[in-house]
Amino acid sequence: MNRLSIILPAKNEAPALTELLPCLRAAHPEAEIIVVDDGSTDDTRDICRSNGVACLSSPYSMGNGAAIKRGTRAADGEILVFMDGDGQHDFSDIARLLEQLDQGYDMVVGARDWGSQAGVGRGLANTLYNWLASRMTGHPVADLTSGFRAVRADKFREFLHLLPNGFSYPTTSTMAFFRSAYPVAYVPIKAAQRIGKSHIRPLRDGLRFLLIIFKIATLYSPLKLFVPASVVFFLLGCANYAWTFMQDGRLTNMSTLLWSASVIVFLIGLVSEQITGLMYRRDA
Repeated sequence: MNRLSIILPAKNEAPALTELLPCLRAAHPEAEIIVVDDGSTDDTRDICRSNGVACLSSPYSMGNGAAIKRGTRAADGEILVFMDGDGQHDFSDIARLLEQLDQGYDMVVGARDWGSQAGVGRGLANTLYNWLASRMTGHPVADLTSGFRAVRADKFREFLHLLPNGFSYPTTSTMAFFRSAYPVAYVPIKAAQRIGKSHIRPLRDGLRFLLIIFKIATLYSPLKLFVPASVVFFLLGCANYAWTFMQDGRLTNMSTLLWSASVIVFLIGLVSEQITGLMYRRDA
């Protein structure tokens, strides 16, 4: 079994792969390098063949997360390194990730600085995600959405069934590791400007990334999301009752409805917490 497998999801990233693959092969000659071609229409397969790199091709685009899952299933390495195929990640940083992994961590993530963010909007969104994830987990999260990471293969494969096919696989895997008490570390990196056009569409994927905020909570501890919501409904019910009692001396249906909603939301959170626990249960 190879110690190291490097997995690169790619969709029409031929120009970047032309530069990146020879450098990767020279820097890690013993590593297994897998390019997961996510329905590319360029010459990605020919470039991989000319560089002696394995290429898993999809007949159509399945998504970044789907490419990660396919590459993980095919990899032989005990250590997996995921990096984008668009030229943003510096292959020389792989050694730094592996060095940190050897310190006893199960996942090491390349954390981008502000200058490496793709625009102010994306930078602000990622800052919000990092803050929320840090509050949820009780651990500092330097970059929740970075796709450049090194993981122990056996640990990562435990959560393949949880990973989405879209762009939020980094969020899901990071929160899953925290939930399962697998140590996670961050290594500062600088990401370059991508080669070619981004596949992220601000409007469509902006809505998807908004859902990440809720996914962060439900992946780690649903009660931390549902209990505050339940308390808000309860307090609104109390406030409405106090107002109507002072005005009309009676209890209205609105107060009863808000209190009922409070109980329902809490019970949904309780059930969600149990389901989440089952999702992370490890069988012998």
